[in-house]
Amino acid sequence: MDEQSLKDIELELAILIRRITSISSEKRVGTLDRSAYLLLQQLSAHGSAGVKALADEFRLDISTVSRQAAALEQKGYVYKIPDPVDGRAFSFQITDLGAKELAEHRKARLARMKHLLKDWTDEECQRFGQLLSKFNQSYN
Repeated sequence: MDEQSLKDIELELAILIRRITSISSEKRVGTLDRSAYLLLQQLSAHGSAGVKALADEFRLDISTVSRQAAALEQKGYVYKIPDPVDGRAFSFQITDLGAKELAEHRKARLARMKHLLKDWTDEECQRFGQLLSKFNQSYN
C-alpha cells in the first residue's frame, strides 16, 4: 500500500469524523441518536435479537447495548421477547412505533445525504457506497 494514500485516507477520515461530530451536535438530523438509529435499523433489517448478538454486531460491551435497548424500550420503540428455553434470556423486537420513528429518521438522514451528494454522479455515489461498505467490512 502506498504510504501517501494511507496518510490521505487517515486524514480524510479524521476530517469526516470531526465534521460528523460537529453536525450532530449543531444540527440534529431526525429524531433518534446514532445508537438508537443503529439498533432499530439492525432489528428492522434482521429481526429480533438478544443483547449479546447486538453487542457483537456493533462491537460494544453488553452493558452499553443493554442500556441503549432499555432506553428504546422505555420510549416504546422495542419490546422484549422472552426466551422459551431460558427464562432469564430475551430478545428485542422493534415495535410499530419504533419502525415509524426509524422510517422518519431515515427519511431525514437520506434528505441530508442527498443534499451533500447533489453534485455527485450516480456512478460516484454507487462506488462511494461500495467502498464505504468494503471499509466497514474490514472491521469484521
